[in-house]
Amino acid sequence: MEKFVIKKGKVFWPSEEMKERAWISDEKIYKIADKNPIKFWSKLSLEGISWFKKWKNAYVSKPPYFKWFVGGKLNASYNCLDRHLETRKNKVAIIWEPEPLEERERILTYYQLYKEVNKFANVLKDLGIKKGDRVTIYLPMIPEAQIAMLSCSRIGAIHSVVFSAFSSEALKTRIIDAKSKVLITADGYYRRGQLINLKESADEAVKGTSIEKVVVVKRAGDEVNMQEGRDFWWHELMKKAKSYCKPEVMDSEDILFILYTSGSTGKPKGICHSTGGYLTQAYWTAKWDFDLHDEDIFWCTSDLGWITGHSYACYGPLLNGATILIYEGAPDYPQLDRWWEIIEKYGVTIFYTAPTAIRMFIAFGDEWVKKHDLSSLRLLA
Repeated sequence: MEKFVIKKGKVFWPSEEMKERAWISDEKIYKIADKNPIKFWSKLSLEGISWFKKWKNAYVSKPPYFKWFVGGKLNASYNCLDRHLETRKNKVAIIWEPEPLEERERILTYYQLYKEVNKFANVLKDLGIKKGDRVTIYLPMIPEAQIAMLSCSRIGAIHSVVFSAFSSEALKTRIIDAKSKVLITADGYYRRGQLINLKESADEAVKGTSIEKVVVVKRAGDEVNMQEGRDFWWHELMKKAKSYCKPEVMDSEDILFILYTSGSTGKPKGICHSTGGYLTQAYWTAKWDFDLHDEDIFWCTSDLGWITGHSYACYGPLLNGATILIYEGAPDYPQLDRWWEIIEKYGVTIFYTAPTAIRMFIAFGDEWVKKHDLSSLRLLA
């Protein structure tokens, strides 16, 4: 990392080499944005996003309401996948690292991810899901979580991702509020060497809710209760699914997803994110904030159940045609250098994590970091 930064006291500054190749290397961009923010974002929306139909008005404000890119038509899944097939078909889209050391990683190219998303989009349609319906996703950090999100967006269904460590009661509250018809979950997953039975929590949560169908990913291969007529195995549905699903034409202001607040200050609030504005923001913040380039391997450690995970472990990097790494397990299991081991293994170039995690690793001591070659890293966030 030494060639990318220069240390002056306790502050690290970008080197000349890093500044020369950066998308933004000075403060001009702030002045341009400040001078005319509507013009600024209008230009960016056309440069970063593929529109089926260009919008008429970039911004309409009627306090307390506002709209972005009014009249524009697009699709999130198309922007993350289809438009990359000509130039990035065989590029790696997702690298998945499991917690158990004896298990193999999974790697999906853009074409493989595209095929999986098309098939699962058709699975959702076969289950009766249509444009505007809500689908709750209660999955660990496995590729099926991103596949489910992109499949929903492909057919115009609104996804609501719930953090897999949340209780059945927390899941139930969010299902009821969203009025979801389908729940996507898994049999279980691994955390600190323990097999967590996720299906058990899901079964408890769906009682007395609007859920009609439950799709279960066989992640752990554990014995779980499957209710006939309601519960279906992901892999069995995928075997029968058609290979292509035409992306739904969505209005810029159509809801892409609902994401709930943590509930620490009362009842969780469902925040609705519209398609055009969110995708524009996710594309450019991923590209500029992290100086994201085509050759980068981007690892955001956030769970997909949070907005950070939505934007930087799914939509933002995929909109840019980048490679994402996701990891199933705990940062310090089976040893305190698990994260550094993963960075070295895959040559991660951008590493985005929480200050809490950094403080934890500082307490562990430098020896765990020094065991590994982390020279691939050029940006920490």
